[in-house]
Amino acid sequence: MHDSAVLRTQHIARYHSEPAIFVAPGRVNLIGEHTDYAEGFVMPVAIDKATLAAISPRSDGKIVLYAENYSEEKSFEAAALPKTANKHWSDYPIGVAVILAGEGYTIPGFSLSIWGDVPLGSGLSSSAALEVATMTALTALMGVEIPGPKLARLCQRVENEFVGANCGIMDQFISANGKKNHALLLDCRDLSFRLAPIPANVALVIANTMVKHSIFGGDYPTRRRESEAACAIINGHRGGVPFLRDATLEDLEKWGHEMTPESLKRARHVISEDLRTVAASEALLKGDMKELGRLMAEAHASYSGDFAGSCVEADLMVELANQIPGLIGARLTGGGFGGCTINLVEQEQAKAFAEELGSRYAARTGIVPEIHVCHASDGAHRLT
Repeated sequence: MHDSAVLRTQHIARYHSEPAIFVAPGRVNLIGEHTDYAEGFVMPVAIDKATLAAISPRSDGKIVLYAENYSEEKSFEAAALPKTANKHWSDYPIGVAVILAGEGYTIPGFSLSIWGDVPLGSGLSSSAALEVATMTALTALMGVEIPGPKLARLCQRVENEFVGANCGIMDQFISANGKKNHALLLDCRDLSFRLAPIPANVALVIANTMVKHSIFGGDYPTRRRESEAACAIINGHRGGVPFLRDATLEDLEKWGHEMTPESLKRARHVISEDLRTVAASEALLKGDMKELGRLMAEAHASYSGDFAGSCVEADLMVELANQIPGLIGARLTGGGFGGCTINLVEQEQAKAFAEELGSRYAARTGIVPEIHVCHASDGAHRLT
């Protein structure tokens, strides 16, 4: 992670004001893809790749944002916030101010310096980390206390209502509520959750295929529409199925013939993934790593096959991981269509595993991947 003391020094030099500094992590999802917007279950982990936000008050009524990663500054009037996004990195932090203003809060002038090391476009939720870091910092400046689950929901609205990305709640929730050395099973319907400890002898090896995805593209919304179309058919027959969370595999056997082949497969993935995710949390609570690995393998096969959410490079990365000693389980993680795989690996073999996986992937694709050996971190908080 970036040195917060460096960010503090840079902020003071630029804005001549002592900042408070906050951190919000990115995340990797152990299992449960495209189930969150179906009000299902997910099991993410907050990681030690994060966004730092340094904030200080201003007296001129301006909101001035500086992104260290881009060496770029943007300025807004706190009393005249933008009504629409402009497809720029500043949409995420200024969107936080817009949503809070819509909730009735008076937004003060402030300077905000941000820096992050969550890889962009990799499926590790750089946008959620930025939103949560900004909202945690801004509400603290305002003297407002918002519980983690509610803060996550507000940050989701930033993405849905201002930025224009139709994401679920998982990314923001784990960034706000994660706990060190634990995974978090989240019920996306009522935001209840339970923590499951990750054994000390298990490492999280995140392998970036270097194939970037975007949820603004056609694939993500198309998959979501296909899933929801299947749900509508089931609901039309028996009612009480507003989301695929409420559907069963037996429903697909009864009425799948009325769905397009694509909708049937997308629904089968979402329904079965919910079942796998709950089972995976039970396996983790019991310390049954073999079962967890088996469920991760099934999850990847479903994500790649039924949901058609993978790509050649991600499938290859998982295939190669399964050939290397020390692996417990591997699968594509995140929004899909590229990004990263998550590999649960025996801690003592994690470094060698990461090196071998990177070498084999580069030899097969000509692409040098980024491989990170990570650990589960705490959610958003102020740095002292």
